[in-house]
Amino acid sequence: MPPSSWSAVCRTQLTVVVVDGEAQMITKIRTTHLRCFKHFSTSPVCLANRAVIFPRPGNPAEVLQVQTYPSLPPPQLSSVNIRYLLSPINPADVNVVEGKYPAKPAQAHELAGLKFDPAVYIGGNEGLAEVTDVGEGVEDLKKGDRVIMNGSQSGTWRTANSLNAKDVTKVPAGVSDGFAATMTVNVATAYNMLRDFVDLKEGDWLIQNGSNSAVGQAVIQIAARRGLHTINLVRNRENLEGLKTHLTDLGATQVVTAEELQDDYKGLRSRVQQWTEGKPIRLMLNCVSGPTTTAALRLLGQDAHLVSYGAMSKEPLFLPTSAFIFKNLTCHGFWQSRWYQDASAQEKKDLIDSLVELKLKEAEHEILTIPAGDSDEAATAKVREIVQKLAKGQYGKKVLLKIEQPTD
Repeated sequence: MPPSSWSAVCRTQLTVVVVDGEAQMITKIRTTHLRCFKHFSTSPVCLANRAVIFPRPGNPAEVLQVQTYPSLPPPQLSSVNIRYLLSPINPADVNVVEGKYPAKPAQAHELAGLKFDPAVYIGGNEGLAEVTDVGEGVEDLKKGDRVIMNGSQSGTWRTANSLNAKDVTKVPAGVSDGFAATMTVNVATAYNMLRDFVDLKEGDWLIQNGSNSAVGQAVIQIAARRGLHTINLVRNRENLEGLKTHLTDLGATQVVTAEELQDDYKGLRSRVQQWTEGKPIRLMLNCVSGPTTTAALRLLGQDAHLVSYGAMSKEPLFLPTSAFIFKNLTCHGFWQSRWYQDASAQEKKDLIDSLVELKLKEAEHEILTIPAGDSDEAATAKVREIVQKLAKGQYGKKVLLKIEQPTD
């Protein structure tokens, strides 16, 4: 609820609408263009920002809402004000909103003086931002620098925030906005999984599912740079041949469907043996789980490793005992957020430097723009619609959120 001391909202036309601070939720306030809250003892405060918030975990189509909030005050000591340029909507972000993910979303009792009671959550885990103001004591950043977040769940689905300078990392010139916005989760996940579990040498083979995902596309490119061969599983869909061509252009060695694996395992196994010339597949990366992953395990060789980093099918992963006894299979779970929690500041910096040096192509994506002139209600409808589509899976593209600052 809005604080009782905030008594009115001024529209562009300076029409005053009285708000019952005790009875109405903050989302009942209808605002367009230049938004100002008028306090009895102060001048109107311009609501120049927006955030995607939710009062509690739940169905994204019901709980997500876009809320305007005031301009940021000048940054405090050792802090910077930032304006978000692009913020990915990752599958895990949707799970966070649903309350089905172990990470806790960013919580806010207020946004630049606009108070919430009870507190609300702000969506978004990663994003690219531009420094708009620098506080005293900040030496390594200046206005105009592009930065990415060092921590997770910082609430990036918004237009602006103020953070300690230590919580952001400057993005070098020459890195595209799309790549920079996604590299701390998707590209970092791909890089670490290929590095940390199996000492793969040039000419070795690996298999992965969810190969058209942002992580999957990064895996393909990094593996190709290292001279590794990839077998890439995707689900059958319209324009399958176009997807195969796209992944092959990125460096995929082979692309097959999960349906081929299930319907003609013997035939596929025979083709795999021809492709690999009998060389064992030593690594599988799994973000799907379910029966197709269990079937793919049968293609692995002796002493192989299965690394799971997701379960997009929302089905359990069944592992045959024989794989452990006779093939000495080793299974791991990987979570990039945990890696960041455990890593030192130098390790994080080294990771970002390594990702930048890769110069990978951006994953196929689209930008969802929330125009400055949209009302909060119209903006909410757009956000809910795209999140619903992403929650169903098979959307086929990474979605990057671009929220324009409300202006007159």
